[in-house]
Amino acid sequence: MQKIVPHLWFNTQAKEATTFYTSLFPNSRITAAKVIKDTPSGDCDILSFELMGYEFMSISAGPYFTLNPSISFMVGCEGADEVSRLWSALAEGGKVLMELGAYPWSEQYGWVQDRFGVSWQLAVGKPSIVPSLMFTGDAAGKAEDAIRHYTSVLPDSKVGDIMPYGAGEEPSVEGTVKYGTFTLAGQEFVAMDSAGPHDFGFNEAVSLVVRCETQEEIDQYWEKLSAVPESEQCGWLKDQFGVSWQIIPTAMDRMMREGDAEAAGRVTQAFLGMKKFDIAALEAAYQGK
Repeated sequence: MQKIVPHLWFNTQAKEATTFYTSLFPNSRITAAKVIKDTPSGDCDILSFELMGYEFMSISAGPYFTLNPSISFMVGCEGADEVSRLWSALAEGGKVLMELGAYPWSEQYGWVQDRFGVSWQLAVGKPSIVPSLMFTGDAAGKAEDAIRHYTSVLPDSKVGDIMPYGAGEEPSVEGTVKYGTFTLAGQEFVAMDSAGPHDFGFNEAVSLVVRCETQEEIDQYWEKLSAVPESEQCGWLKDQFGVSWQIIPTAMDRMMREGDAEAAGRVTQAFLGMKKFDIAALEAAYQGK
């Protein structure tokens, strides 16, 4: 099971976007779909899906957060033809961030924000999907600190290669991260600083779900990652760099999947009142105690 799962927040388009992505990328499928009722956002569609074997989640939960390129997904494709095929579909109705073409790092590369708001970097390479975090605004210059912090918190993690900006690459600051790789819980990630005049930054529209087996694990990640108390709600937290995480017990997925409508409703009402999740309290709600 993938330990960390990117979670995409849509207004009303989770089903439509998920269906589109799973029809477009190879080795892709929707693995679960359900509706959570009676939330502050009303009834919410929640889907789990795989793209190229990489797990994602999506939700339709209202117009509260807007997807932007601060977290994008780097897609390795077997050849230039595959890059072009994906580009044509993702760019339709979307916004080109870097034109499709030859670059020093890839014979065919492009960066696009699709019509649903999700950002993709497509390149020739080993077939894979890797989340990429861009540190902008007040967070610009903090990518290396974030890499080292995250790798100290999560197991099976390590710092990879860090390429700094050099002199004369203004507005980027010399010594900050031009491109950095790291591994969290055995999964690849990329981070970069960008001091340019961006009008976006990290928000809850893309969060990182961490699946936890025990209450001890939940407590540990919550303590080490949460840095904005007012953002703590329903298992969500925001770290010191502005990135949003969801610290979720795997037991809750079982309860929502296996329980009847009444049990799922009790669990939903229980977790809506929580900040950090309490597995014992969720189990009690599930059992109707």
